[in-house]
This record gives sequence, structure tokens and C-alpha cells, in this order.
Amino acid sequence: MKIGITANSDVPEAIKVGRKVINKLENENIVLESGIARLFGREGMPIEEMNVDVLVTVGGDGTILRSLQKTSAPIFGVNAGVLGFLAEVNEDELDLGLRRLLDKQFFVEERIKLKTMLSGRRLPDATNEAVVHTAHVAKIRHFNVFVDDQLAMDVRADGIIVSTPTGSTCYAMAVGAPIVDPRVDAFIIAPMAPFKFGARPMVIPSSSRVSIRMVRPKPCLCVIDGQQEISMEGDEGISFSLAEQHARFIRFERAFYRKTREKLVCMP
Repeated sequence: MKIGITANSDVPEAIKVGRKVINKLENENIVLESGIARLFGREGMPIEEMNVDVLVTVGGDGTILRSLQKTSAPIFGVNAGVLGFLAEVNEDELDLGLRRLLDKQFFVEERIKLKTMLSGRRLPDATNEAVVHTAHVAKIRHFNVFVDDQLAMDVRADGIIVSTPTGSTCYAMAVGAPIVDPRVDAFIIAPMAPFKFGARPMVIPSSSRVSIRMVRPKPCLCVIDGQQEISMEGDEGISFSLAEQHARFIRFERAFYRKTREKLVCMP
């Protein structure tokens, strides 16, 4: 098994845990991502150039989301952040987790991703969500949201979130959208701070095509997974649909509801 390793080189805890991962896998066929390799004085390569069977990510959910924009390899997430909702193990579970990984005592969980097209240009696919929001603080926009060419929302709001089930426990949840089991093939459309209280989130089939049009074009931003930010004039065509590739995760158990209960619902 060829294993890639990346870590958030801006976070000291991730660097510390990343060193542990490298030391424990020293005798395996490993490839280091360029950023973390430089810190340890070793050779590395960009994630995009890695041809690996598994990519070990050390950091928080942001590290996983960034990695998923660059690779189709299954992700084995090691949490060295705050929440770590997408990660599979914490630092204290590292030894057992790596042993099970090497012994192939795992399954691969697949989750849908979101394709975004902006004026005919494909943006990076989103594992969590794509957001179109105002480019100016405290300035709402008037959005028309279409589902399969039918007008679904006519709303004034700070922005519109189009989320996967994976993202339903992230930004979409923060604006009142429901939590959706990642096994459900659906997207969530959620207005951000709508002017009218009656504007509510919608759950639609993942086979649908969502498009957003501004009634009065004004500058906006499109943000993919909180990682990529693209400026918009407001008159562009932007649409969202099911991506061809899935996000893939190394899992030892099906623990979505336990994680939701422990990390989100029952947080102190």
C-alpha cells in the first residue's frame, strides 16, 4: 500500500502529530506532501502529483477539505484540530488506527460532492458546500434560485448556501438547515439571514440542477468549502449539480450519529 501524508504546517499540534505519523510509517511506502516534507528536511511532492492508495491528513476538517480538492484517493483523517468531525481518529487513537489501516481492516465510505459552474468555468468540487454571498458587509442581495429551471426561491438575503449532506453539519446547519445523513443523495439549499422569516431551507434530490440569478446584479463572492474564494460581478451564470467523483473516507465504523451527538448536539 502506498500512503501519502499531509499535515497543516501552520498548526504546531498538527506538525507534532504529523511527525508521529511519519515515524510510525517510516518502514512503509510513504510519500510526503511538499509543505510538511520541508519542515522535516525531506523530499516531498504536491498532493496533486501523488499516486497513492490512501492519503493520511493531519489537522482539522479544513485540512481534509483542502486535500479533497486535490486528490481522489481515500482520506484517512487524523484529528489535530478543534472539532475533527470528518476525521477518523484522534491522537490517542493513532497507534490502533494506523495498525488497522496497514492491516486493511477498514471500509471506504463514499460521499457525494457538488460541482459548481461559473460562467462556463468549472470551479473546484465541494465536499461541504458552495456559497454565493454579498461582497459587502450588511448589504443584502436579491436572489432567484431555480431547481431544474423551476423558480424555487425568490429571496432577499446575505447569501445562498448549496450544501451536500456532508456539509449539512457545517455552514448550512448554522443558518438553520436540517442535518442530513450522508447516505442520503440530496442537496440542501439554505438562505443566509433572509429578509423574510418565511424563507426556509430546502432539501432537493442530488440529481437536480440548481442555478442562482441575481435580480439586480451586484458584486458577490462564491466560496467553495471555505477554501476557495472567487469574485463575482453578479451577472454571471452560476449552477450547481452532482459531481462525477465522490469524496472517499477510510472508516472503521459507521459513526455519523455518534459523532453528531457528541461533537454537535451535546457540545458543552
